[in-house]
This record gives sequence, C-alpha cells and structure tokens, in this order.
Amino acid sequence: MDNYFNNTSLIRLLLKWKYHLVVIFVVAVVLGAIFSGPAFITPLYKSEAIAYPANINAYSDESETEQMLQIIQSQDIVDSVVNKFNLMEHYEIDPEYPYWRTALMRAYHENVKIGKTMYEAISIVVFDKDPQIAADMADAILYFYNLKIAELHRSKRREVIQMYDGQLIAKRALIDSLKEQLKDLGTTYGLIDYSVQSQEIMRGYLKTFDGSDARAVNTAGVNELKENIQQLGGKLLTTVEMLQHESRTYVDIKVDYEQELRFYNSNLTYSNVISKPYPSDKKAYPVRWIIVALAGVGSLLIAILVIFAIENKKKLTDYSSAA
Repeated sequence: MDNYFNNTSLIRLLLKWKYHLVVIFVVAVVLGAIFSGPAFITPLYKSEAIAYPANINAYSDESETEQMLQIIQSQDIVDSVVNKFNLMEHYEIDPEYPYWRTALMRAYHENVKIGKTMYEAISIVVFDKDPQIAADMADAILYFYNLKIAELHRSKRREVIQMYDGQLIAKRALIDSLKEQLKDLGTTYGLIDYSVQSQEIMRGYLKTFDGSDARAVNTAGVNELKENIQQLGGKLLTTVEMLQHESRTYVDIKVDYEQELRFYNSNLTYSNVISKPYPSDKKAYPVRWIIVALAGVGSLLIAILVIFAIENKKKLTDYSSAA
C-alpha cells in the first residue's frame, strides 16, 4: 500500500481533492469572518492606566507597589466601581439569578486586569464594549484607590490626634494647677523668686545693704518672709521647675499634634499616574484576522485528515476485494 504521508503521494492526493479543499477553505474563511463579526461577538475596547504609588509606607516586608496592588484589588474598591457604573445592568446580569454576585464578579475580573509591570508600576487594563466607559473605569479605580488610602490614613491619624488631644488637655490642666500654686505662694506668702528673695532677705536680716538707714528695715516683714522661704521655699522651687518642664513638654506635644492635624486635613493623592487612560478608537477584541486564519487553517487540516481516512478506506476495500 502506498504511503500517503510520502511527499509525492501527499501532493497527488491534495491535487486530487483540490477543488474540495478550496471550497472548504473559502467556506471556513467566510464563516469565520461572519461569526467573528459584531453580530455574534461583542467587540471590546481596551483602556490602560499606569501608575506608581506615592505618599505611602510599606507594611511588613511588602513593597509600596505590592501594597498598592493589594489595596487596589480590595473588595471595597470593586464594589465602588460596580455601583458607580451600574455594572449589573451594564453586563446584562439578571438580578433574579440566584448566583448573580458570582456572575458579576466573574464578569468584572474578566474585563478588569490589574498587575505589576516589569518596572514595578501598577497597570490597570479595562476592556469594555464602550471605549469611554473603559477609560472612565480605569480612572475611577485610581480615584477610589486614593479615597481608600486617604481614609486608612485618616483613621489612624484620627486615633493619634485624639491621643495628643487628651495629652494636651491633661497638660493644660496640670500647668493651670501649677500656676495657681505659684499664685497662692506669691499672694499669700509673698514668695515669687526664690533666688532673688533669698538674697534680699539675707541683706535685710544682716543689714548689709548700702545707701539706706538700717533702722528703716522692716524687720518683722523680713523675718516673716524668711520664715515663709524656710518652710515653702522647696515647694516654690519644685513648682517653678515643674511648670517649666510641663510647659516645654506641652509645646513639644502641640508641635506633633499640629503636624498630625495638618496631614489629617490635607488632600494628598497616593498615586503618580504615568499613563492616563483614554478612550480607544480601535477595538482590542476580537482580532478578526486571527479568527479567520485559524478557521481557514483548521478547516484545511481537518479536511486533509478526513481525506486521508477516506483514501485509506478505499485502499483497504480494494485490497480486501482482490484477496
């Protein structure tokens, strides 16, 4: 029996069936062109945004890019995009379908691809039948990402601000209390400045001052002030030192408080957009020439295999009849 896989035999065989093969090829190409058209396959347009993370700190061992990738794929952002563009209706998902959410998430993740580029940037690729919606969705994902990060940062800063606020209130109360103690020491006991008053008391007590008549010294007042300093001088020194220390601490806390408050009230963005999404004027799917080419080549291969089977069957029948 001839070997139909021999080059010469194969060429003869193809020439024998050439008209059939041509017809099959043409029909396959025509059908491929028809069934790859918009009447059967909805054309999709592609829009892509590329961005780097900004104004964030990495958690654990992850990089800033990995953190951005993790957050941008969070369910909060997915739900925000779904609600903004009413994707249930847009993707034509029946709300009465028992597994509508599974179908919705599948459609979303089939049309939205998020990943890292080779340069550690984040790529957001959106496919949609409407090129404007594809671009708007990519832009909205970045917008909701910024909102998400801002809320995460604000929630943490809110806790820090509340902590600082409590510390400032306690410090103000303590400083006011120390001031009241100093006021009481000054008005009730005449104690204002330990160092200066101690020197003046000694001069008055020992009558060692110049330019005045020693008999004019208020000895009773000097003795009273001397007694007060002996009893309350330590308290005066401690109170003054505590007031100075607490005042410095209050200022330090207030500086940190105001810095946190400034960041809390700021409108920072958390991504540097390198490539903004735009509405494409050319569909990305399907690529019709590939479908047509595959249909033509595939039909030829199948037809050749069928021809081999038919020819071999004839040969086998002829040999059986001859025997």
